[in-house]
Amino acid sequence: MTPGPPLLLLGTVTTALLLRRALVSVAVHGSSMEPAYHDGDRILVLRARTPSAGQVVVVERPGPGTTTWPHSPLARGAGAAALSGRQWMIKRVSATPGDPIPRHVPQPPPHRAMAARAHTGAEHVPPGSLVLLGDNAHASLDSRQVGYFPAARILGVVLLARAVHRRPRPTPGAARSVWFRGGRGRRTR
Repeated sequence: MTPGPPLLLLGTVTTALLLRRALVSVAVHGSSMEPAYHDGDRILVLRARTPSAGQVVVVERPGPGTTTWPHSPLARGAGAAALSGRQWMIKRVSATPGDPIPRHVPQPPPHRAMAARAHTGAEHVPPGSLVLLGDNAHASLDSRQVGYFPAARILGVVLLARAVHRRPRPTPGAARSVWFRGGRGRRTR
């Protein structure tokens, strides 16, 4: 016996509501993740707070000129209104709790001390913390300046991205899109 239309409709609506809370579309602004992600690209994010090293995540940006956040972390099921009231960045996870602190992460100046080897003697990323880096170090606000990012500030992991390329000649402002899988890879067609 197959389910009737009301049951199918209920299942479809329930699935849509669950996906609405689990998936978020975000626009990339800036060049901190070039060449993998460019200004204007759109990314689809799976809301999860347990990323692995190498994955690309969306994380809440710290307050201007500081290494702290002006608000409490968002609740796991926070809706669109709560999300839009925050500023977000896209970064690659370099190290997770228990991982050795990456040697290529330079020690920040003492006034922005990362609670790391030089300041605490620790050799591993502490629980609840992540080392996040932009692919384009010269244009990135990341763990090189901020230190550890609290895992509670992660919105989610990038699943897919839609690249927006400017065409060389046609109509001014015309663009084309190419979807590619997010995370570890580069843009593909």
